[in-house]
Amino acid sequence: MHNTEDEKQSDEEAIAEGHIPREREQSLCPCKSRKSYALCCLPFHQGKAKPETAEQLMRSRYSAYFFRLVDYLVETTHPDTREPGLKRSLEKVIYQANWSYLTILGVAQGGKEDKRGKVEFVADYFVGAEPFQLHEVSRFKRFKGSWKYLDVKG
Repeated sequence: MHNTEDEKQSDEEAIAEGHIPREREQSLCPCKSRKSYALCCLPFHQGKAKPETAEQLMRSRYSAYFFRLVDYLVETTHPDTREPGLKRSLEKVIYQANWSYLTILGVAQGGKEDKRGKVEFVADYFVGAEPFQLHEVSRFKRFKGSWKYLDVKG
């Protein structure tokens, strides 16, 4: 069952106010961890926990794109690569894609004791009815002890 734009908007408003629809908490996390959203990415999105690995941050960022959580995406971007207009540009494009599936292809470093890491993934999405895939190697770096998205490995 797909939500209409109005239902998605009301869900987002509820999340912003700290109220998550119960069905969403209990459903499987969009990051494909096989855990419920409440036990996976939700604590990161609510600021109640911090990802311990680069892969956890990558998965939580995918879920943030899925749920259109712009503030989380901005907050988890490393200050060295965060563009001044990032929030505004994300707000303009965040509703264009509907994310549908995430596959992690590989992880290099990015563990609990590491300072840097890379995560290779494929994310499937739709723009309108047309399917697309994003294949990327994302780089992550700690900032003040927390994992942050740095950039795409070129």
